[in-house]
Amino acid sequence: MVKKKKSVSKKSSKRKVAKRKSVSSKKVKSVSSNVPVKKSGKLVRVKTGVPKLDPLIQGGLKENSINLVVGDAGSGKTIFAMHFLMQGLKEGESCLYITFEEKKEKLYEDMSSFKWDFGKFEEQKKFFYLEYSPEQVKSLIEEGGGTVDQLISKRKITRLVIDSATSFSLLYQDELTRKEAGLALFKLINKLGCTAVLTSQGTFKDGRLQATSMEFEADSIMLLYHIRQNGLRQRAIEVLKMRGTKHTNKSMSFTIDSSGLRISPGKLFRLNL
Repeated sequence: MVKKKKSVSKKSSKRKVAKRKSVSSKKVKSVSSNVPVKKSGKLVRVKTGVPKLDPLIQGGLKENSINLVVGDAGSGKTIFAMHFLMQGLKEGESCLYITFEEKKEKLYEDMSSFKWDFGKFEEQKKFFYLEYSPEQVKSLIEEGGGTVDQLISKRKITRLVIDSATSFSLLYQDELTRKEAGLALFKLINKLGCTAVLTSQGTFKDGRLQATSMEFEADSIMLLYHIRQNGLRQRAIEVLKMRGTKHTNKSMSFTIDSSGLRISPGKLFRLNL
């Protein structure tokens, strides 16, 4: 009887040990399976492609963020946006450009002066150009994305440019409806899951460039100045805000040459009022 009990206790203890082993192995598996989740949880930065800008904004724009580039006519807004798209294309990403104003042939011709061949990437089904009217974008918002949503999903598009958001906002008569429309547009972009750059026409007040009615919802705002001083036009860039980013607070001079925008971080821009 005693021997029998001992044998039973041995078996039960073996079972307990085996149980502990299986539980501990499960714990190890569950911990290891969480590693990819932690990695994907890290903040990802998306390079702008603008020389010398990314180091000043912690490596680039936040992934899946909405970024406003605001400036007056000739300030370089479209060139900035195309820098952003070309960088993505070079990295093997698919990109979408939606415009209300630029004709494709003229845009391609202008960008070729920087040795950017967007036509080549269009043939490779990596770059997509859409010329929409502001009314069509309004319809897209009401439809929840429609054909653009399908295109982005099918082609796995990660970068989006809308050039320019000002044309869209002009559809609305008063400031309140413009803000509501801007909110609806931003909600749609967030749903599309792209990192987006929107250009916007700026206005001046006391000699300084002001942001737009969409400023409160944008994740970042970058101002491009193109101001006449002492008979010459001066260019400068300022990062007005960028959520979750330790960014430069300097207004820096930049030029446009055969490579596109070229920022001079050490050359501060001073406005003479």
